[in-house]
Amino acid sequence: MSSGVRPTVRKHILNIALEEHFIIPGFHDYLATSMPAVTPEAYDRIVALLSDFGDQRLAAMDEAGVDLVVLSLSGPGVQIEPNTRVAVRLASEANDRLAVEVQRRPERYAGFSHLAMQDPKAAAAELDRSVNDLGFAGAMINGHTNGVYLDDPRYDPFWERMQALDVPLYLHPDNAYVKPYVMESCDELLKAVWEWNCETSSHFLRLLFSGVFDRFPRLKIILGHMGETLPYVLWRLDSRAALNTRNRQLTLPPSGYLRRNLYVTTSGQCDDVPLIAALSALGDEHVLFSIDYPYEDSATARRFIEHAAIDSGVRQKVRGGNASAIMRWKAGARPKPVAAL
Repeated sequence: MSSGVRPTVRKHILNIALEEHFIIPGFHDYLATSMPAVTPEAYDRIVALLSDFGDQRLAAMDEAGVDLVVLSLSGPGVQIEPNTRVAVRLASEANDRLAVEVQRRPERYAGFSHLAMQDPKAAAAELDRSVNDLGFAGAMINGHTNGVYLDDPRYDPFWERMQALDVPLYLHPDNAYVKPYVMESCDELLKAVWEWNCETSSHFLRLLFSGVFDRFPRLKIILGHMGETLPYVLWRLDSRAALNTRNRQLTLPPSGYLRRNLYVTTSGQCDDVPLIAALSALGDEHVLFSIDYPYEDSATARRFIEHAAIDSGVRQKVRGGNASAIMRWKAGARPKPVAAL
């Protein structure tokens, strides 16, 4: 792939969706570990939609009234790969393939980098390449990597690079490393029903309480599904953390980091109650539109956001203005050039 670049001009972007997935050959076995319990027919249909970069995906975008999607490899990807060298190689290949699809339709597609977090230095270098050479908007990480969470000190060089690049990280759910005991004998709670919510909100709080946001205060972390319930608990986090004698020293109360470093999307949450809670808790610049295609229905997401009980100015921010701002996109052009392929 050439390292030369050329700018990509795009029409004014009004509506952007950030949690929209794809799959490519070589990653299907990883995908199967996170797929909910569905019929074989439903599984095949989802994989077919994930694999399509053409008419079906574009039709779904149009049905949702979306101008641009930021595509990401459907998790967990290489983060469950036991061989670090294989993981690093496959992550780079996935990003190259996505760059090809983005370049084919730069007015409709952008990309989040897929990273092999088994090697933090390699992940930082791949993030840099993805943003500066491929023109990607940031990265998506699918929870822990073989049981290692992102608050581990080994990831500080990665966080340093991400902060310097000034792009967001979308922290996406995946299965718990060990099945929570409370979910034993109740498989209905697994995966997207409840397990992923607990896993992902706890992961974000690990970053907070370990001091990652004090060391790297300009990080922008995105959580889907209207923030995995975190916007509901700001007051309680502050109240209970203040009583905990085992707390590590932090500069701000927990709510301060949530309001500063956390952004949430509407993916998989087509309901006014969590939307209004998120806007109230975090502010109207920290809530962004997403669908979670193809796992959620595009038409349902459109009806929800068009009729949500918010005013037109807030709606415009949620539908695209906030995404443009945190990824530093300006009307009329992509902020980073895309590599010539």
